[in-house]
Amino acid sequence: MSVARMLTGDRPTGRLHLGHYVGSIANRVRLHQRYESFFIIADLHMLTTRNTREDIAAVSRNAREMVTDILAAGVDPARATFYLQSAIPEVGDLNTLLQNLVTVPRLERVPSLKDMARAAGKEEMPYGLLGYPVLQAADILCVKGQVVPVGKDNAAHVEVTREIARRFNHLYGEVFPVPETIAAETPSLVGTDGRRKMSKSLGNTISLSADADTVRRAVMGMYTDPNRVRADVPGTVEGNPVFAYHDVFNPDRAQVADLKERYRAGRVGDVEVKEQLAVTLNRFLDPIRERRARIEADTGLVDQLIVDGTERTRAEVRRTLVEVRRAMGLTGAYQQVRRRAERARRAAGART
Repeated sequence: MSVARMLTGDRPTGRLHLGHYVGSIANRVRLHQRYESFFIIADLHMLTTRNTREDIAAVSRNAREMVTDILAAGVDPARATFYLQSAIPEVGDLNTLLQNLVTVPRLERVPSLKDMARAAGKEEMPYGLLGYPVLQAADILCVKGQVVPVGKDNAAHVEVTREIARRFNHLYGEVFPVPETIAAETPSLVGTDGRRKMSKSLGNTISLSADADTVRRAVMGMYTDPNRVRADVPGTVEGNPVFAYHDVFNPDRAQVADLKERYRAGRVGDVEVKEQLAVTLNRFLDPIRERRARIEADTGLVDQLIVDGTERTRAEVRRTLVEVRRAMGLTGAYQQVRRRAERARRAAGART
């Protein structure tokens, strides 16, 4: 590989939102010009928490929406390979081989898994969810990914990948690069409820495809300082989600500083601060909406990108799996058995 490879992606559970943007998509837009970029549509990972027939039936629609969102955010389709995870069965083969290189206690120390189980309403940890980081390792290593842009939740998962890669290379020879993580500038974004991170399952999101009126309604309903009953009461900026969004999305730093100063002094109301945020977010989302409209007008573009990317990625994964099996000696084991069976057939034929 002459250019380093990047692997990143999302589960196809619906349209992407501002939390996805700050946690990973902004990094992808910035980095995909520098690296050979693979974008996984991780529907097998989705099954760890959402596996009803209805969930599965929605995969193709959600995959198209997800890819459209990523392209609309600024990723160049000519420089990105999108692929559907479940259409590459060899990833499951690699997962089977890698799962023996990590222990259950190690996986139980991954903090986000319990959070994912709770968010999905699981009283007990499903086997597949416990093994989520191993399947993620297979995703990264199957294309020999060298860099992985991560949000806060996935950093611990990629560390498991790094450990597995080192363990495999130690046991069987150098096959895998040990991937490096590239952290987002803003690790996570609090939801509009001001209590938990932005998440579709919690209903506290602002999607990248939301229209201007929807954005304004969401902003005007945002949680702020609960102790501030009037505009002339000094308010708290720290931990206030409205100001957290201003800090991330408002490029007018002087305006943000002025709003904070007046808010702390009780000289500006929540309505004005939110109105300015709604303007800021809509200004940020306008070019994304325009690109989305052009992409949606190009009928079949996204579907073809997924098909072409999946076929290309499957060819890559097959080559990796051959290399892995050869390094482990699995190919030789079957060849020995086959040769003995062939010799026995020839000997039996010679006797008759």
